[in-house]
Formats: sequence, C-alpha cells, structure tokens
Amino acid sequence: MPSGEYDPDTVEAKWQDRWVDDETYAYEGDAENPDTAFSIDSPPPTVSGSLHWGHVYGFTLQDFVARFNRMRGKDVYFPFGYDDNGIASERLAEDELDVRHQDYERREFQRMTQEVCAEYEAEFTEKMQSLGISIDWNQTYQTISPEVRRISQLSFIDLYEQGREYRQRAPAIWCPECETAISQVETEDDEQPSHFHDIAFDIVGRGDADDPEQFTISTTRPELLPACVAVFVHPDDDENQDLVGETARVPLFDQEVPVIEDERVDMETGSGIVMCCTFGDQTDIEWYQAHDLDLRIAIDESGTLTDVADEYEGLSSEAAREAIVEDLHDAGALLDRWGITHTVNVHERCGTGVEFLVKEQWYVELLDKREAYLQAGKEMDWYPEKMYTRYKNWIEGLQWDWAISRQRSSGIPFPVWYCADCDEPVLADKERLPVDPLSDDPPVDACPKCGHAAFVPEDDVLDTWATSSLTPLINAGWDWDAEHEEFGFENPELYQFDLRPQGHDIISFWLFHTVVKCYEHTGTVPFDSVMINGMVLDENREKMSKSKGNIVAPDEVVSKYPVDAARYWAAGSAVGDDLPYSEKGLRAGEKLLRKLWNASKLVESLTEDAPPEFDHDDLAALDRWLLASLDREIERLTNRFESREFSKARDGLRGFFWHTFCDDYLEIAKQRVRDGDDPSAAYTLSVAHRRFLKLFSPILAHATEELWRDMHEDSSVHQSGWPEPLGVDADFEAGETAMEVVGALRKYKSDAKLSMNADLDRVEVWGDVSGFEDDISSVMHVDELAILSERPAIETVVTGVDLDYSLVGPEFGSRVSDIEAALEEGAYETVDDELHVADVELGPEMFEIQKEQRYTGEGEMVDTEDVVVIVHRD
Repeated sequence: MPSGEYDPDTVEAKWQDRWVDDETYAYEGDAENPDTAFSIDSPPPTVSGSLHWGHVYGFTLQDFVARFNRMRGKDVYFPFGYDDNGIASERLAEDELDVRHQDYERREFQRMTQEVCAEYEAEFTEKMQSLGISIDWNQTYQTISPEVRRISQLSFIDLYEQGREYRQRAPAIWCPECETAISQVETEDDEQPSHFHDIAFDIVGRGDADDPEQFTISTTRPELLPACVAVFVHPDDDENQDLVGETARVPLFDQEVPVIEDERVDMETGSGIVMCCTFGDQTDIEWYQAHDLDLRIAIDESGTLTDVADEYEGLSSEAAREAIVEDLHDAGALLDRWGITHTVNVHERCGTGVEFLVKEQWYVELLDKREAYLQAGKEMDWYPEKMYTRYKNWIEGLQWDWAISRQRSSGIPFPVWYCADCDEPVLADKERLPVDPLSDDPPVDACPKCGHAAFVPEDDVLDTWATSSLTPLINAGWDWDAEHEEFGFENPELYQFDLRPQGHDIISFWLFHTVVKCYEHTGTVPFDSVMINGMVLDENREKMSKSKGNIVAPDEVVSKYPVDAARYWAAGSAVGDDLPYSEKGLRAGEKLLRKLWNASKLVESLTEDAPPEFDHDDLAALDRWLLASLDREIERLTNRFESREFSKARDGLRGFFWHTFCDDYLEIAKQRVRDGDDPSAAYTLSVAHRRFLKLFSPILAHATEELWRDMHEDSSVHQSGWPEPLGVDADFEAGETAMEVVGALRKYKSDAKLSMNADLDRVEVWGDVSGFEDDISSVMHVDELAILSERPAIETVVTGVDLDYSLVGPEFGSRVSDIEAALEEGAYETVDDELHVADVELGPEMFEIQKEQRYTGEGEMVDTEDVVVIVHRD
C-alpha cells in the first residue's frame, strides 16, 4: 500500500540505481530476427564541459520513444557516446591544465586530454542515470577510443578508394583563434559593430602625376589592402564602365591591379566598385579562380599580417586595421568613415571571425551529389516534417566541399604518409588500423609511384564531425572483413537505425554529414526516421547562454523538483519547437505526481477484494463505459507517441485521468464499493489503474515504477507491455452525458455550500443518460431522477452589449458617450448583424451581444454545455 506523501528523493534514487544494477534496459540483440530491434542513434554529447539543460531536454524526448517502443515489445538499442576527439575537448584540456597543445607531442597531449575528459564523462554518466534516461550502459563508446579510431580511418580509406576524397592546396576557411581549418558547417553569422571606409584609389595613367584621377572603394576591411589583386565593376554599371580595362594603384602599398567587369559585383553596396583581396570572402575566391589572379597572402594562420603588408607585418588584423586607417587619413586617401553593424562569418566554436587562407587540405566531395543527398533525405520520415526544409536549404546553399583536415592535436590521425620525393599519398593497410603516422611506419618500404624510400607522415587530424558522422556505423559494428574482402556489420539488425534524434541546430553538422558518410559507405540512408527537437529557452524565451547569465543547471532543477516533474515539463512542446524553461510547468508535473499517488492510494483501498477476472458483459454500464473510454484513450495515445506528439499525448492523458477518472468515475466507484461492496466497480478500478500506470510510465518513469511494483507486480512496469484495447462495448454518448450531469450536480452542491452527501429531492434531466440513471442517483444522493422527454422552456435573454473600444473610439469619437447611454437604456436593435444605436450603425466586429439562458419554471437550472439539469429541493 502506498503510504504517506510521495517522496520523490527516495523513490527516484532507488529506481535509478536498481535499473542500472538489474540492467533493466539492456539490449538483448537478436541478429536472426532484426524486426525485434528498435535502434536509436543517440547524439554523443561533446565533452567540452558539464551537461546543460538542453541535453536533459533532448535525451528525455529520446527516452519517451525508447520506453514506449520497449513496452510495444521491441528490443530497444539505446546507447550513449562521449564525443571527445575534437577541438572542443582540446580547448577544455588546454583551459583546465593551462597549457597549449602545440607545446606537446601529439600522443602525450591526447593522453592529457583523455584524462581531463574522463572526469567529465563520469559526470555525464552520473547525470544521465540521475535523470532516469533508459540508456543501456553496456552500449557506450568514446569517439577517441581505438575501436572508433579504426572505424574513422576505415571510412577515410574507403572514401579515398571510391574517389570521393581529394587533397588540394586551395583557399580554406580558417579560424585564427583555433589555428585550424574549419568547414562551412562550422561557421555561423554574427551581427557585429564595424566601420565602412571610403578609400580613394588612383587610376594609373589618368590625370596628372600630382593630381591623378581617382575612384572610391568602400570596404569594412582596410587591413586587406596589401592583399588586393584586382578591382571589379558590374557590367551594367554605366557610371563606372570607363574604368574597365584600366589599372588601379592601391593606396599605401602601391601595387598596381587590373580593373575587371564581373556580374557578381553588388552595385547597391558602397560605391559599387569592389576590390578583390586574396582572400576576404567567398566571392574573392571565385574571382581569383575565374580570372586567374595573383595570390597575395596578407594574413597568416594566427591572424597577424605577413611580410606582404610591409611595415604592418606582425600586427594583428585589428591593430593593422587601425594603423592603416590612420595612415590612409594622413595620406588623404581616407575619404569617409562611418559606423555600421554588419554580418560577420565566425567560427561557431569560439566566435572568432574567419579568414580564408591557402592551405593543403583533405576534402570529401559533396557538390557533385547534392541531388542524391536531397533524395536520401526524402527517404526518411521527419518529425516534424517542416525540418526537412532546413536540411534541403542547407544542401542547396552548399558552396564548398567538406574540408575534413584539422591542424590540431586532439583528433584521429589521417592514416596517410607522403612520398618525400613525389608527394604520392600512401594509405595504411585496413588490417593494421588504427595507426598514427607520426609514430608508426608506413606499410611500404618504397614509394609505389617513384620508388623513393623516404616518407613524410601526415600530421593533420580528422575533423571531429568526420567521426561523429559515423555513429550509426560505430553502433552497428561496421568493419572490414579481410577474409571476404568486404565491409560488414557485427550487428546488422541495427542498421538502418529506426531513429535519429537531435537538435535543429546541428542538422547541417551532424545529420547531413551522417547521411553523406553512411550513404557512400553502404548505399542506403542510415535512418528510417529523424526526430528534431528545439532548444531550451529561458522564461523570457531567450536562448540560454553563459554570457547572459540565464543558464539553468540540471542539478539546480532536480534539487527543487522531482525528476518526473522535469520529464513532464519536457513533454510540453511539439518536437521541433523551442521550449521555454518554466517553473510553472515543473509545478504542474509535481501536482500530477501527487494526484497519481493519492488516487493510487484510494484505488488500492477500494480494490483489496477486487476479482482478478470479470465477464465484461456483466459489468455495470458505467464500468463498461469507463473501460471503453480508456480503450479510446489508449488508441489515441498510441498514435500520439508513434507520431512523436508528446505534448498532445501528455495533455490528453492527464485530462482523461484527472477529470474523467479521478473527478467523475472514481467518486462514483468509491461510493459503490464502500456502500455495496460492488465487484464490478472494484474490478474496473483495478484494471483501469494498471492501465493508467502503463500509459503514464514513458513520461512519469519513477512514480509509475514505484506504484506498479508496490500494487501490482514485482517486475518492472517498463517491461510489462503497452496496453492493448480490451474491446469493451459501451454507449459513449450516454456515458459522457451522465458524467456531465454528475459534474453539474457536484458544482451545484459546491456553489450552494452543500456536502457531497447532501440529499437532492428531485433532479430533472433533459438528455440521454440511458443505463446510467442509478449511477447518477446513488453518487449524487438524488431521491428521484426524472428523464424529460422534451426540452424545458428556457429563454435566451440579452443581458448587455460589449463594445470593442479600440474600434468604436476612433470611429465615433465624441458619439461614444451617446452610444453608451442608449445601450444602458436598451434603446438599440440589431439589423443584419449590425447594431443600430444612437443614430449610428456599428459593424459586427465592433460589438458582442451578451446573452444568458434563463429558466422560468420550478426548480433551479444548473449550467451545463449539452444537457439541461434542473434541481428541486424542498
């Protein structure tokens, strides 16, 4: 018997430990029958610090799916990964240890990083378990582990052998802060303050030597003047067409550059004349390649100016900008300068503005197969459907192939050496993986192309997303079968995965790259469905961030509220939509837990002698109606869970349990059992309670487990099976009408300050309550219940008129007081939906007629929606 108040601290900790110790959620694995598996490719959190509330939200939604499918009879594979092989973990280690990765040999720094990450990974595990997430803790992985390093290097070799990868010296997106190349997906737009500068360029050969003809360039980046290699004019720019074919001289630096026409010039920005620098942005790169321009690199890997910048060499780009602007002013070349706010492309990891540097990099080819990747996306079910548009827009907006090499230490090495003479790449043997070229020997003694015997190891590492994009293959055990010389899966029943859950902010990062990798390696899409969750906002609907100081830590929440209340809150938004953190939502979850606990105590007290079996045809009409209504709710809830509509599932179930079951049926059944030892009511209460616990269990995981084990069975409710409809027949309309009558009479007694046991002499009902008359009479203590064959005479009386002053005031001004006086006297009429009053006519949008129903017969009419209830008391 559940006793006392619900104690979530004790209950939740007990079951969290028990679930892990008993391996309640362990994946059994049946390769012979893959249909039994339900596999989830859960996101491995980046090990860059502590877990935040967004992790809680995302994993809780995944847990709803896992628990629901487990109860549907599926063998659920729900793993947990730690993404600890990339720049985020490297920066964490540098910050924690106060070191720089460049100061250590790679393996030594990786060892140091793994030691730092291990502490956070242990914390991740503890947090996930304390939130009741039903992960199989036997299925965990680290993206830096030897097994994952092998799979990541196999992926590189396979794509290389397919011709999907290439190495090229070309402009690459570069982060000066992190000192590494990054991919397009790792950049984001940031609104930043800046300045526009109007700068005078001389036209070589036009005008006098002391007074040359000039034109104006408008730029936000004067520090790129030493990298200027051309000036561009739009072909339709009639005003400046005379410049095309001329030569311009760059102020301060004096290099002479051609003036060329090109349609990519934005005529609306600045003067409409644009300088091309190698490189300021993507358009500069396109011009450089299209017009075979010179290459002048003015900014290096650390964001400082090179020797091309002459006296400004060694300055940071910010310091150089100010110095150059000052010198332009002194030379008379700075015509104007004014403040603006503009969009800057920054590295999403550190917020530093990116540069474009020419580097030797490895790339995965993407641009030639955009249509194939779009089609792959269409083959997956999207929850919600609208998120496919983000995936589609990203692919259609791609401008770069995927740069996968990084100049970092904490990462998976490329399994590549280069011939010291001809630069021919030599790849490791698949059987030897994982390897590190900095410490391992190449697989050959001589270059297969030129015969040279010396090799240079590749010292770059793979982009972390090049590994994270392999999570379906990692979890399914993808590997090279040397005996059969083919790739295969250790757990083929898992692939393709049933669900990819993730946030909408990494559709372009994680989802797209996973589709690319898995499609190229297997020829199939990796997922049957994709579930995209939104972000957690603060209570003012602003994104949580450390800089704003509005982050809510999971520990802070669960120290104040039950974990199940947090799970209830997490179910409060449609998937894909952002969800504001809400203590109101947490309190609502807490109230539901108390309601479930207290109702369960009452049910158990009423069902001690309940028969285990009962012929459903012999059930009382109200009992059949309750179980039939619960059948409907089960069908509705099943559909909601299958379509990932958690908020609708939660709210509908809560409403049915709280109002239909607790407020109405339980009150009736309680009296029947206590007054008459009614076996039909006791049986129905027992059956309904069992089913409610199962239905609530995906969301209220701990409380339902405690109640189930205490009241029903010793095994877990989460392994008990999802309830199927019983197929009970009932008159739904009559039952619902009867419940409405009971509710109306309860309200009547409450308003009249009568006890619920107070007798009512006579109640008249106009409405179909056939078969439920005795239930109404007994529970509401009605001496005589009369069913009326005709609707009583009820008048609809106009009680007033409400004006919409936001419309009436501006329209009629000083006449408003006349209108109000006429309404007060009743001097008005409605004609064709218009209100005629005080010699003016008001449209239907300007007013609302207030009405109420009045009963003029004997007795008191009780307000209801669909029936008429009249109470007679002596």
